[in-house]
Amino acid sequence: MSAQIETQEGLPIASVEQATGIARATLRIWERRYGFPQPGRDVRGERTYPDEQVRKLRLIADLMAQGHRPGRLVQLTAPQLMSLAGPEASAVPVAGRVPMLDDPILSALREHEASTVVRLLEEGIRQRGLAGFVVQHMAPLNVKVGLAWSRGEIEVFEEHLYTECVQHVVRAHLARLPRPSAEAPRVLLATFPEESHGLGLLMAQVLLAIEGCPCTSLGVRVPVQQIVSASKAFRADIVGLSFTASMNPAHVLRGLELLRTGLAPEVELWAGGRSQVLARHRIAGVRPMPQIGDIPEAVALWRQPGDGV
Repeated sequence: MSAQIETQEGLPIASVEQATGIARATLRIWERRYGFPQPGRDVRGERTYPDEQVRKLRLIADLMAQGHRPGRLVQLTAPQLMSLAGPEASAVPVAGRVPMLDDPILSALREHEASTVVRLLEEGIRQRGLAGFVVQHMAPLNVKVGLAWSRGEIEVFEEHLYTECVQHVVRAHLARLPRPSAEAPRVLLATFPEESHGLGLLMAQVLLAIEGCPCTSLGVRVPVQQIVSASKAFRADIVGLSFTASMNPAHVLRGLELLRTGLAPEVELWAGGRSQVLARHRIAGVRPMPQIGDIPEAVALWRQPGDGV
């Protein structure tokens, strides 16, 4: 008689890779080398990762982006990781669904009220205007939602619900903007294959469109050579990349260097997002964009003769 396989609920490895930015091959190596993570198996024998392990992996990814080594991080508990990350991350324990009392959108997500989330987002746009909403509200809200997930305050599906609501609302307003200007730079947006988060691209697209820029977004997980080919096909003046804090710094640097080599010299390369490596390392021919609100000034500089990165 064959042995019965014990099954365990959790996220499949592809979803963990997407949620954390840690490649599935790396997850398997850590499992063998460090004994963490410790996935279960589904009915097909495929790896499944419990929520608490995924949250810990996300904390590890954020700390790796700050320069910490994974071999030490995987040995720490979730509270120790949050303490290492600083006061903001350690303010709330992982266990339990402790609410961020000052944010009605998170409360609506926990109540699964998508219509309320949409209404609150629309109110934010009416109060601040589309550009003000993206810079002043959406950017910090993205961070807050990600932090709430890593703390255990919201579930994975609730974070996905937030993303869908934001995309629905913002794309509707994006479609109403005036037609692009012929005098503005043509911009191509994408993320590297290791980066699965696309809200940064959407925010950049909004601000670029407000500046009159013809903008084409390829979305997430685009191979470097395809970005090079697309830049030629769309006659891009600027290629913009977005990075979250969880992306491996080595992948950020290597990808930007490779992309810069492949692009035509006259095409500018902009790199934005929360990856700490962008602030610590200067890459020749790459303009860092530490804040989403830097885009209008960067477009104005592009319009000035003789500007370069």
